[in-house]
Parts: sequence; C-alpha cells; structure tokens
Amino acid sequence: MRFAFRGAGDLLGKGAPRYTVRMSVSAYSPRRAWESPLYHAVAEHLATFLAGRQLRGRPVPFFVVRDFRAFLDCGVPAHGFLRVHCDECGRDRIVPFSCKGRGFCPSCCGRRMAETAARLVDETLPEAPVRQWVLTVPYALRFLMAYDREWIAAVHHVFLNAVFASLRRRTGLSSLGRNAKGGAVTFVQRFGDALNLNVHFHALALDGVYSETEDGALLFHPAGPPSDDEVAHVVERVARRIKGLLARRAEAGDFETEPEADDILPALYGAAVAGRALSGPRAGLKAVRLCGVEGHVNEEDEPDTPRCCAEADGFGLHAGTALPAYDREGVEHLLRYMCRPPVALDRLERLPDGRLLYHLKKRWRDGTDSVVFEPLEFLERLAALVPAPRFNMIRYSGVLAPAASWRDRLAPCVESREDETETAAECPEPPQDATCPPERPADEGIGPASPAPVSVHTQCPQPALSKKQRPKRYAWAELLKRVFAVDALECDQCGGRMRILCAVNPPEAIRKILACLGMPIRAPPTAPARIEWGDGAEDIPVYSDAYA
Repeated sequence: MRFAFRGAGDLLGKGAPRYTVRMSVSAYSPRRAWESPLYHAVAEHLATFLAGRQLRGRPVPFFVVRDFRAFLDCGVPAHGFLRVHCDECGRDRIVPFSCKGRGFCPSCCGRRMAETAARLVDETLPEAPVRQWVLTVPYALRFLMAYDREWIAAVHHVFLNAVFASLRRRTGLSSLGRNAKGGAVTFVQRFGDALNLNVHFHALALDGVYSETEDGALLFHPAGPPSDDEVAHVVERVARRIKGLLARRAEAGDFETEPEADDILPALYGAAVAGRALSGPRAGLKAVRLCGVEGHVNEEDEPDTPRCCAEADGFGLHAGTALPAYDREGVEHLLRYMCRPPVALDRLERLPDGRLLYHLKKRWRDGTDSVVFEPLEFLERLAALVPAPRFNMIRYSGVLAPAASWRDRLAPCVESREDETETAAECPEPPQDATCPPERPADEGIGPASPAPVSVHTQCPQPALSKKQRPKRYAWAELLKRVFAVDALECDQCGGRMRILCAVNPPEAIRKILACLGMPIRAPPTAPARIEWGDGAEDIPVYSDAYA
C-alpha cells in the first residue's frame, strides 16, 4: 500500500513510536493515485453526478463536494509536492501532497488510521487487557443515526453504560457503583462490507475496572471473558433502553420535523442504508451481486459456531476478540482494523464496460462474494460515507475520557527520540505478576473465578502534559516503517538517507521541476457532465462549476 504526505512536518514530526518494528524494511516508491480505478471513477463521473443532483433541485452538500474535489488533487504532483534529496548520490525524489480527506480517500484515511492507532497505544491506553465490543443496530436506526448525530451520542451512551455494568458484575464490584470505573475508546464506523451505509460501533474497552484504595493507589480488577448469556444480557439491555428512548422521543414529537425539500442527504442515506440506487435507470434496485467471480478466491465459510455473540430486536453484539495486557503490537493492529478506511483499493476493480466491481472481504451466506456498481451508483455510496463537518468519529469514555481524573495516572509513558534511552532506564519493566496475575478462587455471588487485581503502581507514573508539550503529529516516515515496513527516507539507488529540501507550492516552480523530470506538468483531466436533455431542458439552469 502506498501513501503520500503533505509538508515537512508529516515526514519529520516530533512524535515517535515507543518500540521498533522488527521486520524487513522495503524501499518507498511514491504512489500513482491517478492510475487507480477509484480515481478514474470519480474523475469521469463526478461532474455528471453533481449536475444531475443540481438539475433535480437537490444539490449535493458543499462538504461532500469538497471531499470529492480534494480527492482528485490527492497524490497528483501538479498540485504541489515535497522535494527529497540524497546527499550521497545526489538523487532527488518528489512526494506529492495529500488531501487530508475524512471521507473515503484510501491514502489519507490510511495515514489517519496509522497515526490514531499509534497515538492510542503510546499515549492513551494503559497496559491492561482489552476486549473489542461491536454493536450493530436495526436498519431504521442506522438511517436515524446517519442523519442525526444526537442519536449517535444517545446510543453510544446506552451501549457503554451496559458494557461497564457488565464489567462491574463480572468483577464482583457492582456494590461500588460508579467508583468502579471502566474505560473504552469507541470508533463510529459508517460503512459496511459492500460500501453500504451501516452506522455501528467498535469499542475497545479495558477488560476490567479500576478502583481506588484508601491510600490513593489504583487497582485494576480483570473481568475475564464473558459468557454467551452475559453478552445476551448486555444486548437485551441495550435494545430495551433504546426502544424506550425511541418511544419517549416519539411522544415528545421529536420525529415530526421533516427534512427540507431540497436536502439530498436523507435520500442518499436512505438509499445507502438499504443498499439501493437513488437515481438513474436502476433507481430503487439493489446492487448487482455476483457469486464465485473468476480470478477472485474467497476463504471458505467458517462453521456457524458463534462465540460471545448475541442478537435482540435487530441489535447485534459481538465480544469475542480480546488481547492480553502485554500484547501492545496486537492492540495496535486491532486498532488499525477498527479505524480502517471504508474503501480498499485492492478489492476494487474496473470492468471493461465501465462498471465497478467490489470484492467482499468475506462471503455472504447466500454465496455473494462481489457486488457490481454503476459509476453514478458508486458515487452515491461514496457521498453517503462522507461524515459531516465537526463530527467526532472517535469517542473516549470512562477513565479514558479527556476530563477523567485518573486518565493521566493510567496513561503510558510518553517518550521521544531524544530522551528514549533515559526514559527506558527510569521506567523499569513491570514485574511478572503485573502482566500474568494469579488466579483467585470464585467468591459467593461473584460468578466464575477471575484474576486478582493488579496495582497500577507497577507502571511508571505519568505526569500530566499540557497541550503544548504533547506532540501534535507523528512522523509519517516513522509510521510507514512501523505499520507497513516501508522506509520513505531510504534512497532506492544507493541506500543512503534522504532529507527534505523544500516544499514546492508555486505553480511556475512546479511546472519547471516536473518538466525537468519528464513528468506531466498538468493534473489528469476530468470529464465534463453528460446529461440527457429532454423537453423543456432549456428552462433548467445549466450546471456551473460553482464549488471549484
């Protein structure tokens, strides 16, 4: 997987990983974004998609158009780049700027994925066992959560309260109430396996609770794996409370307000949730499904033996993935999965007739392993996946909340490249019983046996850092080496170390440098709008590039 980055700070930032990835490192080669089927689909059909919506009096919102147009500029050298130079052999390399998009750009979402996972492991998550809780909701609620962000907050609040209550029951600390505190980081995912709009939650929760002793020490009480009955109890509680909340909102008249007539978002969200086309000759129809596509091998279906899974009234809950406290690399890998980009380029193909073929990650029960989209139908799916501005896709709860009083006491030690050696000497390795606590017998009314509590004093105390002291961004070169085993600063000709000379932004300088390197000096062209005009078309305002 190849990525681009913007500015010298992305490549030589202050942040640094706490550990070194021990694997063979390959050389870096800049991506050619304009050669991907995703770029071709957007460049050829974006103008038609925007014009069709505007002619119907329901234009696409500005933040969605901005994300599409920024994607067309991502990774294109004609829009600016970094110049990287090797002092040993004199070889130059250019690294195109990225778009920093939040919607569907694989490169920028992949960079955000890697940085988020690294920051959570290095600076936020304590060294404690964790468990992934995945909550899915019914179709009607998916649409409501996609359009109304208040419902995302409400469902998330009910979901985490049920998870924390389950942790207190399994640790036998229900009598402490809120004094026994859990913690979780929740990712709001908006996409399904077939690029349908599926708003659901991936919560990485500490597999236990913290309590404070009389002398001020923090104790971690591991909860152990939940039973299937416990998972069923949690999802039933979530379903019951959400249904009650829906009934109260309906009685109060919160659902009586209809969306504006010219608002296209409800229609886009509704079609994307149902997996249907919104307009065109296939309006109202679902995407074409294929089984056993030649040249694409799927793994055999796993046996139907669910573990730690339960359903209730359309709500689904899965809690079968857990990692021990010492597996920090495993935790980071799981975090990258939870905040992954919606579109995977290795699963997207362009058919000879111009349609898009998207392979599913796992075969469905009916045998479907791929879906086929018309170009405009594909753009509708992408438009529905773009989050609204100022919408938080990552949420912190419990002891990991930003304002939690215990968060700074539980955070791992923040290290930098300058003081990495000194900090390692000051922070000794935790004793063996901190990572592998002994088992204690089951007490009456507590349930099955659970590990003994672990004192947090075994970790290095973490002082509170101000916002100015905390690194704002990680070095993308370090993230590439850490996640993808790619060294972006290694010269592919002599193997020496390269350095950034400058960031090239002026159009005239860009054209001169690209001309000297024999590269295209202009961005790839985009196709104009193709609208089939009917009777009375002259009375319809012609689409103009107003969002450029």
